[in-house]
Amino acid sequence: QVQLVESGGGLVQAGKSLRLSCAASRSIVAFKKMGWYRQVEGKEREWVASITAGGSLDYADSVKGRFTMSRDVAKNMVYLQMNSLAIEDTAVYYCAAAWGSLALWGQGTPVTVSS
Repeated sequence: QVQLVESGGGLVQAGKSLRLSCAASRSIVAFKKMGWYRQVEGKEREWVASITAGGSLDYADSVKGRFTMSRDVAKNMVYLQMNSLAIEDTAVYYCAAAWGSLALWGQGTPVTVSS
């Protein structure tokens, strides 16, 4: 069973930074794509950033220039560096991976940005 475990969420003031981590229980090179999503209670989950197996990155317009996704293949980790956080970034952040025909999800880590 493949697992994704997020960490690094918490309470942070607006304008500050936070780095989220996602640990995979197997080699991440097996995943066609990995991504970060976020969800506010009562709203649909939205895509934030993704990286393909080849290393191509893509970002939602709302976070472009502020968030950076990266990976460490040797450690089976992906990260989301979040800078210049805004109140509207408050959400539960999820790590996801495309593995064959399966979509894998972590349990989520909450991020709260205060004014």
